[in-house]
Amino acid sequence: MTAESLFTTDLPADRAKTSAANGMTELTRRSWAVVESRADEVGSQFYAMLFHLAPEVRDLFPVNLEMHRSRLIRAVVHVAHRTDNMEELLPFLHQLGRDHRKFGVRAEHFDAVTAALIGAIRKVSGKEWSPEIEDAWRETLALAAQAMRSAADAERGPASWQGQVVEHTRHGWDIATITVQTSEPIAYRAGQYLSVETPQRPRLWRYLSPANAPRQDGTIEFHVRAVPGGWVSRAIVAHANVGDTWRLGSPMGRMGVEPNSEREVLMVAGGTGVAPIKALLDDLSQRQRPPRTQVFVGGRTWEDLYDFDALRRLSYAGAWLDVVPVVEQDDRASGAERGTLADIVTRYGAWADHDVLVSGSPAMIRATVSRMLVAGTPLDRITYDPFTME
Repeated sequence: MTAESLFTTDLPADRAKTSAANGMTELTRRSWAVVESRADEVGSQFYAMLFHLAPEVRDLFPVNLEMHRSRLIRAVVHVAHRTDNMEELLPFLHQLGRDHRKFGVRAEHFDAVTAALIGAIRKVSGKEWSPEIEDAWRETLALAAQAMRSAADAERGPASWQGQVVEHTRHGWDIATITVQTSEPIAYRAGQYLSVETPQRPRLWRYLSPANAPRQDGTIEFHVRAVPGGWVSRAIVAHANVGDTWRLGSPMGRMGVEPNSEREVLMVAGGTGVAPIKALLDDLSQRQRPPRTQVFVGGRTWEDLYDFDALRRLSYAGAWLDVVPVVEQDDRASGAERGTLADIVTRYGAWADHDVLVSGSPAMIRATVSRMLVAGTPLDRITYDPFTME
């Protein structure tokens, strides 16, 4: 079965299609497990092969490829592990295709990327490679390329937008909030994130989540923490200036609160993961009947809860919202729960009848989601985005 037929087959035997997808997914998962400990080598081999096959694309990338290697590996793993769940995978690929329009990617570049990825995984796999594994990877990557191309071709909006920094506020040495005025409003949904390029780090794109629902004036507030080794985040926190011009890519992400859901909502935010949660609360506050919403916002110390006063003001303004601060190490934090977010959230119960949204670092998301699953929260009630970090 070809990748294309996974989209178009219209046979009564859906089980045959599902079986083929499951088999393909199992092969790519097993293949990736062989090279997972050498993922950085896969990334290095990929870019070397890509720039050999399509040297013109080198100018699309920064000199330092470290961050791009990390993103590539996360995307490959995400696709390789989910071809048996197209309902979840296709929206991700469509968003990725729309976002890549900002690079000026052409159809032939997808072929070069596929060839380079297969070549890199084959080389690192060594004797563990087989014709069956190669076929599975070809079908998987053909499926991904087709989905990305179709979404990019169907998009009629701008490939990117320009915005000007109109406010830059430091919160301690490592966190800043930046407000950008875009040239025209961007049609993102509260909870989504955007890729941004700054003049301090040209061609190095970073994903940032708006901290407000869309506004008619086009202003967007971003929260940025300077992470260790973060070329872009450190430059934004320390050196972004009012008047700087930023470039912003297409909206991505699947976090959101269904407008017609009758369930109550639980939101869990760690660090600057509070930004998309704040945007969602902004959006809910504009509804005629916001759902009852419980928010846990956490950090190592009280200083990490840099935006808690704004959240508390929101809770004072609406009886539908309750906000609980959580700190791990700070005895001075009067009124805060003491422990990790995973500890405190599950201490309150399983939240089985809630829609759950989790936002923060990958480690925080993994810990919180894992503990909630053990506590009895249904997996299909939990939503988070895996590609929001530098």
